[in-house]
Amino acid sequence: MTSVERAQWLKTQTLFQALSLESLLPLAEQMQERPFRQGQALAEAGTVPDGIQIVLQGRLDSVPLTGREEGDPLLSLLPGSVIGLAEVLAEQPLSRSVIALSDGNIGWIPAAVVRAWAAEYPQVASWLSNRGEAQELAEALAQMTARLTYEQERQVALRPYLVPKVERGIVGPSRYAVRLRQQVKEAAHSRKPILIFGEPGLEKDNIAALIHFGSPYRRQPMIKLDCSALQASGADLFGRAGGKPGLLEWLGEGTLLLNNIQELPTELMPKILQLLETGSYTPVQRGEGELAVAPRPYRCRILMVSERVIPALEPWVTAIKVPPLRVRKADIKAKADYFLSLYSRRRGIPKPRLTPEALRRLQSYDYPGNSRELRNLIERAVVQAAGAPVLNEEVFWAPQPRGKQFRLNLLNAYPALRKFLRSPWWTDRLNYGLVLPLYTLVVFLLFWGPQDRAHNIGLNLFWAWWWPLVLLVFPVLGRVWCAVCPFMIYGELVQRVSLWVWPRQLGKWPRPWAERWGGWVLFTGFGLIFLWEELWDLPNTAYLSAWLLLLITGGAVVCSLLFERRFWCRYLCPIGGMNGLYAKLAITELRAQQGTCSAECTTYQCYKGGPQKGEGMETGGCPLYSHPAQLQENKDCVLCMTCLKACPHRSVEFNLRPPGIELWTTHTPRLPEVALLLLLLGGIYLHCLPQLLVWLEQVWGVSWDLQAFWPHLGASLLALGIPSLVPVLAYGLTGLWQRKRKGQRRFAEIIYGYLPLVLGGTLAFYWPLFLTEAGQILPVTWATFGQTGSALPTWIAHPAVIDFLQGSTLILALVLSWVLIQKIARQGWQWPSHLGALVLTVSLWQVLGV
Repeated sequence: MTSVERAQWLKTQTLFQALSLESLLPLAEQMQERPFRQGQALAEAGTVPDGIQIVLQGRLDSVPLTGREEGDPLLSLLPGSVIGLAEVLAEQPLSRSVIALSDGNIGWIPAAVVRAWAAEYPQVASWLSNRGEAQELAEALAQMTARLTYEQERQVALRPYLVPKVERGIVGPSRYAVRLRQQVKEAAHSRKPILIFGEPGLEKDNIAALIHFGSPYRRQPMIKLDCSALQASGADLFGRAGGKPGLLEWLGEGTLLLNNIQELPTELMPKILQLLETGSYTPVQRGEGELAVAPRPYRCRILMVSERVIPALEPWVTAIKVPPLRVRKADIKAKADYFLSLYSRRRGIPKPRLTPEALRRLQSYDYPGNSRELRNLIERAVVQAAGAPVLNEEVFWAPQPRGKQFRLNLLNAYPALRKFLRSPWWTDRLNYGLVLPLYTLVVFLLFWGPQDRAHNIGLNLFWAWWWPLVLLVFPVLGRVWCAVCPFMIYGELVQRVSLWVWPRQLGKWPRPWAERWGGWVLFTGFGLIFLWEELWDLPNTAYLSAWLLLLITGGAVVCSLLFERRFWCRYLCPIGGMNGLYAKLAITELRAQQGTCSAECTTYQCYKGGPQKGEGMETGGCPLYSHPAQLQENKDCVLCMTCLKACPHRSVEFNLRPPGIELWTTHTPRLPEVALLLLLLGGIYLHCLPQLLVWLEQVWGVSWDLQAFWPHLGASLLALGIPSLVPVLAYGLTGLWQRKRKGQRRFAEIIYGYLPLVLGGTLAFYWPLFLTEAGQILPVTWATFGQTGSALPTWIAHPAVIDFLQGSTLILALVLSWVLIQKIARQGWQWPSHLGALVLTVSLWQVLGV
């Protein structure tokens, strides 16, 4: 650039516009061009300048002598600005420091040249005198122009990322919502970095906006950056040395929201950690050969949003966890109403209302997409309802959770069933009006009536009626027998009388001991019952059968005197253990809507008991201390319907379901149950011990004398134990077959696949008793009282019908076991286990004489 061109530039781009081109030539000739680097101090307040500086390229920051106060706007010096003219002419110190905000060039003219130039040209002196009056106004105007220019550049840089407002507050009355609102309030009055984390769909970025717009810096801008879209170099965030400023510099005292911080490029994580740890950042350098750039402080507030905790950030941030919607079911009603209001107002339509059934459906769903999914469900339901004033459950198409798939709530399908199960007839009137008197009569007749099965109605009812019928009930109603069990009816009756005679606080359940050892106690009890039944011929000895019933009743009575509720039924009763095992195969279940329970219930009357509330009746609570919303299997539910009667929110459901579905979905195996299952398998062979020994003698030539006690005991123990080796060997062969494939199920899980076969084999054994002796109930009744009932009618099935039912039962049980084994295994064909089930079925076919 020539001197004339430089003089022309001074006249058009600087404050020397009023001077002639000739008067500016001396300055142009003496001006020396000097480069400067970003961050370099070009002038220091309080010092007399050695010349004037004219900004040719780049941007400078003018700082007062006292320094910039917190919140003061930035005053930039752009190209054309003249620094130190008045101070040079007056030989006075500078009142402001000047720092380079970017790389650039200045034109420097020595102080002596400037003073000589001002003395040589009269028009310069005249211009300076006239300029003195307007200098203050001009400087203010220049400052305002610089600020306006800076703000315009700042807005252009920040506009693509700005968060304009908060979408909504934190809706809901739950304790989680209350705590979250308090955390947001505390965070808003702090400048510490915050990490907001939680599952997708929880509107965490909206919570970050609540923090910013609730803070004293709400008028400052807030920007949101998606970390997955950030440059790996970080130039857009930190800027480049000697180049464009980054968003951190443009943001000033605003708020930076780093969204999806878990997707941050790995190269940027050290820089973010430096940002949090030191409160400063380093601009990105253009190349390795450049001089190192000093770190710069930042003034903004940093908020981060993530779907999980980032361990590296934990020391430097305050974490706020946003709980998922599935644990905040109490908020669903308020959130649904809020979304309905928003959508209706946006569309200009009347706001519909939710029916209680629709609300329960919403509360029963777990919302993997959380609040976003709930909002979509609400909006889709309003569209589906086509202007209807009421939204019922049919317009909500939420996918059924795993525990609700393939279920039909029989209480909704058949209101009369709900009415009956909530009535006094179930179970109080039935128990005390029929079961208790009948059981007492049976025990009396067993003691004082004839002692053989052909002449005692008690033995006939116990062995030919009760056992087959209760086995037939298991696949349909599970453990329902325990709801009308006479053992526990006596236990509860004695408990009530004892508390009336001797008021006291009953003992709490020793749960740790019972959970660990209770299963083994009932396993041992059932094993002893098997041996007693076989060695002393209980089915044909009335008084011994009576003692068996009284011993079980005695256990229930003693536990009822010591402990509250039905401790005996849940943990120690041998019959209850068998019932709980077979109940896993039932096609029905009692459950509760977890969402409704967590959202609406605060008293837990179904579990604890309590007074009448709404349509909920006064009860003493669940006798087995099971909450229906927490049940994962049928083992600990006796279908007494206490929870159904107590619930004021209609949360309890009696569902029709796929048989045994819990065994391959929510089931947890237990070793005492596994042992009991194998014991029940051996019990079938024990019942057929004479036929089994005959078959062994015919095939293998092995004879065994059952007349002596010890050989009989040995044969009984072998019959109980040997069949359990078949599933064990089959599982071992499966391991060899699959070569320990990853994910192979444990034996304690696979063995439950044999449960249909055990139940089917036991039922096949009892079919002859039920189809022959049970039909002779009238003659046997007359014979019990010493009368001849030969002329009374009997109902006896043909042997071919019995064989058909036994064979059909075994085949069906085999197929169901194959299917269940495969469902539990979830991988590969379990050929060895299928073969083991087939071997057991064939052997049972032989010993039962089908």
